[in-house]
Amino acid sequence: MTIDFTQAAEGNAVADIPVCDVIVVDDIWKTYDMGSEQVHALQGVSLRIRHNEYVAIMGPSGSGKSTLMNLIGCLDTPTKGQYWLNGHLVSDLNDDELARIRNKEIGFVFQTFNLLARSTALHNVELPLIYNGTPADERIERAEGALRSVGLEDRMQHKPNELSGGQRQRVAVARALINRPSIILADEPTGNLDSKTGIEIMGLFDKLHAGGNTIVLVTHEPDIAEYAHRIVHIRDGRIFSDQPSARVPKT
Repeated sequence: MTIDFTQAAEGNAVADIPVCDVIVVDDIWKTYDMGSEQVHALQGVSLRIRHNEYVAIMGPSGSGKSTLMNLIGCLDTPTKGQYWLNGHLVSDLNDDELARIRNKEIGFVFQTFNLLARSTALHNVELPLIYNGTPADERIERAEGALRSVGLEDRMQHKPNELSGGQRQRVAVARALINRPSIILADEPTGNLDSKTGIEIMGLFDKLHAGGNTIVLVTHEPDIAEYAHRIVHIRDGRIFSDQPSARVPKT
């Protein structure tokens, strides 16, 4: 079965995109005007990610990986090229439309946790549901379920300053799961954690992937990238390599 995007992007569509592809990036460019010069942060990047894939995007500072992450996460739009997310042509949407897609389709996990300091873990997790108007009883039920899924059933009423770094990141993961998104986008999720806690968080991502979640992990750490099943290297705004990780048995 395929999706016909011809009407959505008449005359410039990617034909016959399989429904198993949750992310389709086609010849994406991102150009910034820096005074009299133009800086090409991305130069003709094309990428497809299937449902339930576990992909790491790697690259040094200035490689374009953060720009690509922002585009995949619907935090920015390309200068040229097209991007489909779970059947939606999102590269041509305005800011309000992007916000709606972002809230529905993407669960974010950031290096800095991004939790409200004065709110409990439960309230932090239910925030996305407040924004989309979910009734209070359903919000609480779903938030409690998300916290149980990451092993924090006994920390629901604790505030961030009462939690360890690993527990705060688990709250962030629970919040990312709350809208049952198409993808979980994790940006340096172990960057503020010690090695032992980082391993625990990556074990949690393994569990989420095994449960059917699509995970895109952005990192500069090779040992963290190896948790993924596929590693995409970005260099100078282009895809330098795209190959299975060492976790995938060679045939």
